Amino acid sequence: MKKLFIIFLSFLLIFGWGGAVMAQPQSSTTTQEQLQQRDQLATEAFAATNKGDFATAEKYWTKIIEQFPDNAAVWSNRGNSRVSQNKLQEALVDYNKAIELAPNVTDPYLNRGTALEGLGKWEEAIADYNHVLELDPKDAMAYNNRGNANAGLGQWEEAIANYKKSFTIAPNFAFARANYALALYQIGKTKEAIREMRNIVRKYPQFADVRAALTAAYWVEGKAGEAESNWVSVVGLDGRYKDINWVANTRRWPPNMVAALDKFLKLQ
Repeated sequence: MKKLFIIFLSFLLIFGWGGAVMAQPQSSTTTQEQLQQRDQLATEAFAATNKGDFATAEKYWTKIIEQFPDNAAVWSNRGNSRVSQNKLQEALVDYNKAIELAPNVTDPYLNRGTALEGLGKWEEAIADYNHVLELDPKDAMAYNNRGNANAGLGQWEEAIANYKKSFTIAPNFAFARANYALALYQIGKTKEAIREMRNIVRKYPQFADVRAALTAAYWVEGKAGEAESNWVSVVGLDGRYKDINWVANTRRWPPNMVAALDKFLKLQ
């Protein structure tokens, strides 16, 4: 089943490891009715996730776990629903169980890494991403997420290298490109960063994160018109960028980019 990537906080969680729900071997005592009920609950859980109703999704995954406790995918997906409610410690329990049941599958390690990032356990998160890359050296998500953890440690050059590797493997992974541009801005390569941002917006004109970054970068450069023009789009797309605390602590922009946006916001 194709992976569905969603952005949560500064993380990218893998939801939709549903193919594994169907693929896991079942007990000989499992009835067709139980399988149908499981599939219906999984469908409801994904529907709730798509609506942003993560508490309801968690309840559905819990019901499946009660019937199929040896299904690693269900544990991992419940962990995702818990991360999305900032229930990070509970999510770690689920991911640990998923890894115990399916130690050679990458998704639980990726998702556990996001929870560890949320707890500020950057080095532990990097260890999970390193393991993913041992299992699959071409996992673009693992490179992006490892870059996020590097950023959490202030290792900007390492972060840049990981982001670049990520979108080299997956050229359409726009968020890795955005993270790359933000990190370039952090180390003072402002012209290169702005060029990257402009290229991203040209291809993805409704990418609020990058338009907000362009707003900040242009404002600092004294290009008020360009800044205001991008900001109009940002406000229409995602009002959270008006909250500098959200940008700094939830989206986790690099400090220099946060400072630039703060200068713009204070004059609004």
